[in-house]
Amino acid sequence: MYAIVEIAGHQFKVEKDQKVFVNRLATEEGKKVDFDNVLLIGDGDNVTVGAPAIDGAQVSAKVLKHFKGDKVIVFKKKRRKGYRVKNGHRQALSEIVIEGIKASGAKKAAPKKEAKKAEPKKSEAVEATQDLSKMTVAELKEMAKAKGITGISSMKKADLIAALS
Repeated sequence: MYAIVEIAGHQFKVEKDQKVFVNRLATEEGKKVDFDNVLLIGDGDNVTVGAPAIDGAQVSAKVLKHFKGDKVIVFKKKRRKGYRVKNGHRQALSEIVIEGIKASGAKKAAPKKEAKKAEPKKSEAVEATQDLSKMTVAELKEMAKAKGITGISSMKKADLIAALS
């Protein structure tokens, strides 16, 4: 059984007990990681293709170690101009081993992230009502229109703030 899974922005064809080098993951060494974005699963002659991902499919892996890759040298030159620039870097990588591929029955971990994002929106609404001077004239006009204030087309920013207060 094999799967094509997206890990850290790259697509990999993986099988059970395979070692894969991926861009640095934010997980500690020795911890288990689950990837939900499975694009294709192949089991013998049976191939399942997602649109774009397969719902409920999951690939589980274990982070073995974090390290830096080989040095890559970037050399730029323009002939006859005396322009030469030499740069280089070492890519931060993680080595993972694939522990299993589940075709169905996996749960997604996305709702936790959505709950964290919902809280700041409430505080933004409170800040917007408190400080009208930081808002643009267009935003103030929309608020005035929603409250039913007439004659907003000829009002300046200070007049709009006074009317909304």
